[in-house]
Amino acid sequence: MFDSLSDRLGSVFDKLRGRGALEEKDINEAMREVRIALLEADVALPVAKDFIAKVKERALGAEVLRSITPGQQVVKIVHDALVDMLGGDVDTSLSFATTPPAAILMVGLQGSGKTTSTAKIALRLTKREKKRVLMASLDTRRPAAMEQLQILGEQAEVKTLPIIAGQTPRDIARRAMEAGKLGGFDVVMLDTAGRLSIDEQLMAEIADIHQVTSPIETLLVVDALTGQDAVTTAEKFKERVPVTGIVMTRIDGDARGGAALSMRAVTGAPIKFVGIGEKIEALDTFEPERMAGRILGMGDIVSLVEKASEEIDIVKAKKAAKKMAKGEFDMNDLADQFKQMRKMGGMGAILGMMPGMGKMKKMVDQAGGLDDKEIVHQEAIISSMTKKERAKPKLLNASRKKRIAKGSGTGNQ
Repeated sequence: MFDSLSDRLGSVFDKLRGRGALEEKDINEAMREVRIALLEADVALPVAKDFIAKVKERALGAEVLRSITPGQQVVKIVHDALVDMLGGDVDTSLSFATTPPAAILMVGLQGSGKTTSTAKIALRLTKREKKRVLMASLDTRRPAAMEQLQILGEQAEVKTLPIIAGQTPRDIARRAMEAGKLGGFDVVMLDTAGRLSIDEQLMAEIADIHQVTSPIETLLVVDALTGQDAVTTAEKFKERVPVTGIVMTRIDGDARGGAALSMRAVTGAPIKFVGIGEKIEALDTFEPERMAGRILGMGDIVSLVEKASEEIDIVKAKKAAKKMAKGEFDMNDLADQFKQMRKMGGMGAILGMMPGMGKMKKMVDQAGGLDDKEIVHQEAIISSMTKKERAKPKLLNASRKKRIAKGSGTGNQ
């Protein structure tokens, strides 16, 4: 996400950093390029104009032009303006300040990823916040919608409301809230029906469910790949329903990222979660400060540390470090390292979160270097070895290598 914007802004700021002192014409030229970069990233025109005006006003100040490092100062100003655009210091966590069970209403158009996002958030609340969550599908129109949520619930090990044929969405919502109270659940997640476009019937149904359940959070799910259409959808929903937050799906497939940049400024609703893949664990909280750092190639070391603490087995890591220090690191240890790396999203995701590594990641990609496919190949080679060979790689003679190459579908080299 934001790949094209990061590239463009990176080249603009490289030029600024390369100059000792900055004049007004240098900043004007840089801001013109930043504006073009924002528009090419599909940022809404009014949002781009407002952003440039704010940055220009501060960048033309005496403290920048007379600064020892004016280029760095401009980057800092752009970073702060990006943080403001993305939501600033607004709390993006979910609220549970109500008598349990807290209702979370999921709304959005058909195909935006509501049902999957419902399961992803439910898993996150269960796993990280130790909440007892009940999921309920109110989608009586889409074939197998209720069954889909039930299957996702089984995968995430989250309870789902039993399906009773013939009930209306309003009846299901009431039954879900009652089951939540009787079952001692902390949260009830309500997955509503969607349409291909916004219509009066859809809005009336959602307003009715909202009235019955009084949700503490109403989360609008939008598809990042629809660009400015996602922003338009958010605006229309916000006019009719009190949307408290936005969940952006398929953000990993959107290289431009303009919808995310425009969303907060246009709708006033904060982005709370982003879907970063198809797996049920592939959901991140949206942190404006960290996202601004990623856009400007500053990395996101906080997210890297958080991901590492979640995915890496500390005991195994310490054991591997000791073995490495003694020169006893074997193929079993290497296979474990590869597995943990893939759990964190692969080499590309790790490099993308490390400060100053954006360009190196690009160089590795262009050179066809250590990508995730290469890691899979390495794992296949190790899997084709015997236990003795993995523990003592020195045993690998020519005939053994030939057998391993055949077993892993690779060449002897």
